[in-house]
Amino acid sequence: MLHHITKLIAEGEHQRLDFKFEIADAHKIARTLVAFANTDGGRLLVGVKDNGVLAGVRSEEEYYMVEAAAKMYCKPAVAFSVKEWNLNKKTILEIIIPKSPQRPHYAQQQDGTWKAYHRVKDQNFIVNRILMRVWKLENTPKGVFLKFSDPEKFLLEHLETNVSITLSKFIRLSGISRPKAESILVRFMLLKILQMNFTENLTFFTLNPSARLTENG
Repeated sequence: MLHHITKLIAEGEHQRLDFKFEIADAHKIARTLVAFANTDGGRLLVGVKDNGVLAGVRSEEEYYMVEAAAKMYCKPAVAFSVKEWNLNKKTILEIIIPKSPQRPHYAQQQDGTWKAYHRVKDQNFIVNRILMRVWKLENTPKGVFLKFSDPEKFLLEHLETNVSITLSKFIRLSGISRPKAESILVRFMLLKILQMNFTENLTFFTLNPSARLTENG
């Protein structure tokens, strides 16, 4: 029977799994802890190289580095549990971070500033203003009001014939202000009409494939 860690490594890094050869920087690991907590939760395997090769934890200080990162460099602190595994005479730490009901969590940067991160596939991204507004509004008791004025109609019509649109392109083509464009995108995301997508250099919006919408609601 395959070892639990062997099964996880076989999955490769993804939205809920990350490998760390070693923990040498509490600020950097705080970003990953925050990203998992802010998104879907996940597991961090310490003592595993990026290519899945077992390296083993070098010292118990690595656990304390994770603990310090979670408590001192994450705001609010990120909850986690840890399991220690021995495989091929190497010690692997499995750090388990649940999805947090307290999001957004922020990670302290080297310069002392705080930034929120989220996880997309196997990468951590800084949370932009639109996503932050969605997070802060998604659990509010009052509903989302959406009127179909010209900019809203334009956006939907554009996405019916084009795969995606960026914030800057929406502003340019619709002729509206940045705050108004952001507000429309936030409301559409809260209503699950749009979804936000990320690459290393670009953020863009697409229609949610599961959305069913008419102008009457």
